[in-house]
This record gives sequence, C-alpha cells and structure tokens, in this order.
Amino acid sequence: MNRVDIRAEEVPIPHWKGAAGNYIKSILNNLGHKDWTVSVLLCNNKYIKTLNSEYRNKNEPTDVLSFPLGEKGPGGAYLAGDIVLSLDALNENVNFFKVPLDEELRRLLVHGILHLSGYDHETNESGEPMLIKQEEILLGITERII
Repeated sequence: MNRVDIRAEEVPIPHWKGAAGNYIKSILNNLGHKDWTVSVLLCNNKYIKTLNSEYRNKNEPTDVLSFPLGEKGPGGAYLAGDIVLSLDALNENVNFFKVPLDEELRRLLVHGILHLSGYDHETNESGEPMLIKQEEILLGITERII
C-alpha cells in the first residue's frame, strides 16, 4: 500500500490535503508503484527559494522541487523521497498559464512524482518525453483535488 505524508511550512495546511494525498496515490498506482512512501511539503516562495538556492544553485523561487531518496524502509516500503511545492508559485502559474487551480496543482504533483520515479527533462518544452508523460497522466487521472 502506498503512503503519502503531507505537511506545511510557513503556510497553513490547505483544506484539500486529504484529496491531494489520494490523488498522489492514484498517480503512484498509474505508474505501477507499490509500497511507496512519499513526503510532500507545502510552502511559500521564500521557503522554496532557499531550498532552490541551496540544492540547485538557483537563487529564485520555483514551483516544485523533488528530492529522491530511493531507499528501502521498515517493512519493505520504498522511501521514494520528498516533493516540495510552493503554493505562491502554484497561484502564479494559474494566472500565467490561465488554467484552473485544480489542474495546475495536479500537474505539479504529477511532475514531482515523475522526478521521484527517475524521469527528468532538459527544458520545459512540451516535446520533452517527461512532460509528454506528465500530460498523459493528467488526462488519465481526472479526479479533482479542489
């Protein structure tokens, strides 16, 4: 059984926390992942900027970061790693891309899980294989979070 832990730093826990956890489990099931443990940290731009600067040498906020762990844990669970998602950047993306909040949240969660699954991309161009896979998953899992 897949496990998802969602917490918040410097932002209140959103009312959709439970639905987001269920959506992440649907993504994991879609990808064929069994007994994965994923941690999600929701934060603001200030917090994620610090992480982006420290771990990627980019002194700017970003929307989502993934930190793969990839270790076996107690009871044989696979400790996949951590996803950090800025709620500020989420809202900025909604306005910039003119998409519904729920859609963009689902997109960022899929993106983070794909990185934990070993996918990567060189650019943000839509032809990148990881981004194609991301959009396929979004079309395939239509349950709403918000």
